[in-house]
Amino acid sequence: MTTMETSKPALGLRAWLMSERPASRRQAALGRAYVAWCTFARNRLALLGLFIILGLALVAALAPWLAPYRPEVGDLMTSRLLPPSAEHWMGTDDQGRDIFSRLLHGSRITLLVVTLVALLAAPIGLLVGTVAGFMGGWVDAVLMRVTDIFLAFPRLILALAFVAALGPGIENAVLAIALTSWPPYARIARAETLSLRNADFIAAVQLMGASKARIIGRHIMPLCLPSVIVRVTLDMAGIILTAAGLGFLGLGAQPPMPEWGAMIAAGRQYVLDQWWVAAGPGLAIFIVSLAFNLLGDGLRDALDPKAVE
Repeated sequence: MTTMETSKPALGLRAWLMSERPASRRQAALGRAYVAWCTFARNRLALLGLFIILGLALVAALAPWLAPYRPEVGDLMTSRLLPPSAEHWMGTDDQGRDIFSRLLHGSRITLLVVTLVALLAAPIGLLVGTVAGFMGGWVDAVLMRVTDIFLAFPRLILALAFVAALGPGIENAVLAIALTSWPPYARIARAETLSLRNADFIAAVQLMGASKARIIGRHIMPLCLPSVIVRVTLDMAGIILTAAGLGFLGLGAQPPMPEWGAMIAAGRQYVLDQWWVAAGPGLAIFIVSLAFNLLGDGLRDALDPKAVE
């Protein structure tokens, strides 16, 4: 089979995806996804961020098999504060625990926190914003004033207040961060809804007798979702830093859990002489936060409805 013959199916598939007159909803959805992927793939930095995050997910899944040592157990007699070496790639901490092994297991906690916060905060913000924007009137005023109250406080300070009330722990830290993360998503969803609620297709659905709940859930929320997803991705770095800040202050994951913020807190008194204790988790936080920012920038370009292909 020649090269020209093998390329025909690919060209046919691309033409089918790029068709200006799709024959079904499935073809239209796949076409939009293909255009978004092509736009995203042209951004090399966004691809780098995606690969780093996928690598982090793979490392988190395989952490028990990749880590050379147990993350909670150390040897105070012979392995305390050892510098990086062939035996301990990133050195050991003040308890004689291997820092590299703790970083691998700590990636699980980081991914758990950002995933749970996104799953909790994004739906709340999307629901509040779309309901406020579509209903208007006193409903809009009440929901937006509540949103303004949450936005009036810095996220970390508000999260500290919630954790202080709920008690330290990874579960309470996730809940506190989620309760402080939804207002920006509500603002974005409301702005999108205000631009959609007077559209012709919304009027047509109303004339067909659709309820307000159905219009919001079936027609407005899906159109607001891309903007919310982009904002959530861009906020991942802030969520990681907030979780690390709570861990640093002893209000997040509790010892001996290998949480990156708590690891930095444990190494702050050795930062001048045994720099590797705090440098490892600090570098991990920096790389993952940068990766989420790069991914968010790429998704913003790919999912922009105003972009012209």
